[in-house]
Amino acid sequence: MSKIEKTNAARLLDRAKISYRLVPYTVDENNLAADHVAEELGEDINRVFKTLVLHGTPAGYFVCVVPGNAEVDLKKAAKISGNKKADLIPMKELLPLTGYIRGGCTAIGMKKQFPTFFHSTVNDFPTIFVSAGQRGLQLELAPADLVGYVKGTVADLIKENDAQ
Repeated sequence: MSKIEKTNAARLLDRAKISYRLVPYTVDENNLAADHVAEELGEDINRVFKTLVLHGTPAGYFVCVVPGNAEVDLKKAAKISGNKKADLIPMKELLPLTGYIRGGCTAIGMKKQFPTFFHSTVNDFPTIFVSAGQRGLQLELAPADLVGYVKGTVADLIKENDAQ
């Protein structure tokens, strides 16, 4: 097997002395959904978290990290982030804003550190999976390490019918 190239996110975790594991998977350009990633990893979809970038009014951009099979509740996200309303950003804004592309977005090492919120189930697992900053590579790490590193807040962020 070829050596896995470290991503910027992995190098930042190294610098912070945070333990993690890089886990490669096969990318399907036609299916960038988290359930595909979980299937490729052979992991529970509830442990594979996706990183979404939202824009809130009036506070601006913020990040939500939620289980791969869940949908962000925009009302809850707005309230938790101190906004009146919130919406997912248009896909074309993702790369210029964060430095990451769809399917490879992670809360670690964005161009600017945005307020970051994790769904409360993040603490249900000893380790979780998040993008390593590129398609085809996940980071497995302890949720407390990730939340602490990005100075995140843990809260209820998903629509009720998504809860397991």
